[in-house]
Amino acid sequence: MVTTQDITFNVIAGNLLKTAADALVVGVGKGADGPVLLDSPLPADAVASLAASLEGLGVTGAADQVVRVPGLAETGAKVLVLAGVGKLGNGEITEEALRRAAGSAVRQLAGLAHVVMALPTTSVAQIAAIAEGAALGAYQFDSLHSSKDGRKAPVATVTIHTSLSKAPELATALERASVVAAAVNATRTLVNEPPSRLYPATFADAARDLAKGLPVKVTVLDEKRLEKEGYGGIMGVGQGSARPPRLVKVEYAPAKALVSLAFVGKGITFDSGGISIKPGAGMITMKCDMAGAAAVLNAVLAVARLGLPVKVTGWLCIAENMPSGTAIRPSDVLTMFGGKTVEVLNTDAEGRLVMADGLAAASLEQPDAILDVATLTGAQVLALGHRTAAVMGDEGVSAAIKAAADRAGELIWPMPLPEELRPSLDSTVADMANIGERMGGMMTAAVFLQEFVGAGKDGATIPWAHLDIAGPAFNESGAYGYTPKQGTGYAVRTLIAYVEDVVSRAA
Repeated sequence: MVTTQDITFNVIAGNLLKTAADALVVGVGKGADGPVLLDSPLPADAVASLAASLEGLGVTGAADQVVRVPGLAETGAKVLVLAGVGKLGNGEITEEALRRAAGSAVRQLAGLAHVVMALPTTSVAQIAAIAEGAALGAYQFDSLHSSKDGRKAPVATVTIHTSLSKAPELATALERASVVAAAVNATRTLVNEPPSRLYPATFADAARDLAKGLPVKVTVLDEKRLEKEGYGGIMGVGQGSARPPRLVKVEYAPAKALVSLAFVGKGITFDSGGISIKPGAGMITMKCDMAGAAAVLNAVLAVARLGLPVKVTGWLCIAENMPSGTAIRPSDVLTMFGGKTVEVLNTDAEGRLVMADGLAAASLEQPDAILDVATLTGAQVLALGHRTAAVMGDEGVSAAIKAAADRAGELIWPMPLPEELRPSLDSTVADMANIGERMGGMMTAAVFLQEFVGAGKDGATIPWAHLDIAGPAFNESGAYGYTPKQGTGYAVRTLIAYVEDVVSRAA
């Protein structure tokens, strides 16, 4: 079901005439007094002429702006492309600005086969950011189109021009960029698949397929085993669908692991709201409600592919939330994995029910930390918009996630877990209810999840953080930077960066 688009990277230094290409990309920044042509390998006379022509060409240097002009005789490219990197600060251009500029250029240059990137680089990390952005920008989801007529093929080869082409750490950095981008793109594809093709059983099959050839163990719990072992949250949400639920456990456990981590992902392959049915317009994008599980799956596989010395277990909590004669009803009480009882007051608050089972199961293995990732609440979008996720939980883990997201180039913001929200989840007939205080609903949902995080080896509650990615997981507007329409693959890069940071601290 999930195929990855191959993109080839080359790195060169020196004379551009020796590299024949369809386009050469140079950077333009948005300066205080107008557009600024950034450092490039172009000769001085060409730079001077081009810089004098920027405003006349309508070039501003704004992020996402891509302007094509005829190629120069001094290069081997047919077209010269002026790519905006956005506002220029006082310091060096950030890795994320380069990542976005490269991704935007490659995305908008679809139809060309070979592009040379001559954006300014002073570090291997910047080169890797350009490669990662280019691979993300080349993503397309077109497997369901009956004809390729009129559709432009993605850029297949990217050559990066840099004076650091001989740096000894460059090969490793480029390999990491390729692995990370492939993981993000695989997540995008899973999210983009229609619910007629991606449902609990096929999602489990996709996990097995993606894990082939990696040192990873995939265990699938079907509805019979879920029922037998007491996964009342997953079974309850999934019982209204003709397509029964699954719990997929993905384990990467190298022999010399320094740390043990658990990732729990929400995998609602379609969310109708159940008996508490959503308005029609609210269902249109609900194929994306499994984005957390897709991100967890591909992050674990990327960690395995990179060979990091850490045990990571992914728990994919997969169900389809449908209304039917067998669906759970408001006022039903579910017995969750581990024994807690929950009164269901709203069947559209289903994500927290499947996640509760996953958190309780993950806790039994007593990892050093648990992260959960979910498109959990509309309140998250109201609070932080469509491009910024929220992180809640233990202060130390939340701070580490924020730092990892900043390094990876994903937007996230820490939010509190106010104690006064917990009483709003009280139930007169069960241990708790699945909804509580409406105002601050994003935080109320996280307070609910917190109840299912168990104790670690030291007897204390396992360090935990919850990522609500309801906004940035799916892009309903136009493409921008390296981000396409629909599935974005959000959180994969943050999870990988977090694991790398944990390993670095433990080493």
